[in-house]
Amino acid sequence: MLRLTWVQPEDLIGHELRQARQDGREPSAVAARWHAAAGPEAPLTAGASPTPCSPYLRLLAGDLLDELADLPSTLAEHEPTDLAGIVSRCPDWPATTGGRAPASVTVSRLEAAWLGRAVGCLLGKPVEKLPLPAIRSLARAAGNWPLDTYFTARGVPADLLARHPWNRRSATCSLAENIDGMPEDDDLNYPLLALLVLQRHGRGFTTSDVARVWLDELPAGRTFTAERVAYRNLLSGLEPPLTARHHNPFREWIGALIRADVHGWTNPGDPAAAAVRAHRDATLTHTANGVYAAMFTAAVIATAATGEHDVHACLRVGLTVVPPRSRLARAVRHAVGLAHEHADAGFDTVVDALHATHAATYHWVHAVPNTALTAAALTHAGGDFTGSVCRAVSGGWDTDSNGATAGSVAGLLAGTPDALPERWTAPLKNRLATSVGDFDGSGFDTLARLTLLEASRP
Repeated sequence: MLRLTWVQPEDLIGHELRQARQDGREPSAVAARWHAAAGPEAPLTAGASPTPCSPYLRLLAGDLLDELADLPSTLAEHEPTDLAGIVSRCPDWPATTGGRAPASVTVSRLEAAWLGRAVGCLLGKPVEKLPLPAIRSLARAAGNWPLDTYFTARGVPADLLARHPWNRRSATCSLAENIDGMPEDDDLNYPLLALLVLQRHGRGFTTSDVARVWLDELPAGRTFTAERVAYRNLLSGLEPPLTARHHNPFREWIGALIRADVHGWTNPGDPAAAAVRAHRDATLTHTANGVYAAMFTAAVIATAATGEHDVHACLRVGLTVVPPRSRLARAVRHAVGLAHEHADAGFDTVVDALHATHAATYHWVHAVPNTALTAAALTHAGGDFTGSVCRAVSGGWDTDSNGATAGSVAGLLAGTPDALPERWTAPLKNRLATSVGDFDGSGFDTLARLTLLEASRP
């Protein structure tokens, strides 16, 4: 029997119960009804439980998801999703420049950003879903700790690999011994889709335009978590922003964040405009902190894209587009503070503190802990490329997505592809695999030229 991941009501309900507790709703009565009916807990790592449930449980799960959606939230006042509400709660919202890309934004700088995103993603791919102790053990066994280059199975004891197998989708294409170009990954597919949105609809694109491009160009099987639920909702006839809310317990996970880079790259020096466009994109699939993570990332990247600010200034600007009393803003401020406090210590100290703070509350793909970890990694590394991507990946959770975002920011700050160490970029062979549009086999230099074209459009 086909067990389709991320969309079956009996698999969604456990995640929604957890999400409700996080966003200020009281789900205990609904949880009691679900558990009294012997409903299963949410799958721990996969998107579907291993065995089918009864028709009764499936119907009950759907009804309970509707009930949970109607519960009031004590955090709603401080965590709006509509753009006007967000802006009104951000006292330091940046002024928009409304101008074209400054001269400091070059094809070379954007190529470094695309390469950085790919490198960080590729570094994190083989250890995605692995617990933090496993990541550390595998790297240590290969003599690669603190992390300094791609993971390898060479020299790693067989019993350790048996206990902690690499991510099965990535082991054949992302270990140092078998990298041959940049393999397909959703962390690169979504920037390509965002580029298509701009090419077809320009700067004034709408959330519905994003949906149309997805339906035209994004295979359903290449979507996960919130994106897959929103895709299903679109096919069911729902329209944005309901696509983000209906039976979507993943609406505060990391999916919108990994779509934000292009909005930063194409609005260099204008973090407000970058955040607004990231909001339009994000609200197809996400709400509240899931949207803030995308806006924060876009604003950080837009600030870094000019090459005129250090990483610390970029992160400070990023926080100006996030409601300051939101969970995401508090988590990022805490993470950056930890990184400064332990600037002279190993990054493990920061990571352990972040896991102690967030691991018991949030799923490993949730936007709050992952955004915090990425901000801490960039801060602790001072924006250095190798230090940033290695710290982001070594911190666990959504390793490939965090590595990709850190790599994008650090690549912009580096300024040119030549400033990125060759051990990172040479295995990519200037070639990207993807199922999106006509981009399969594209070079990062070509993608940079296309991105600069969109950054230069009025």
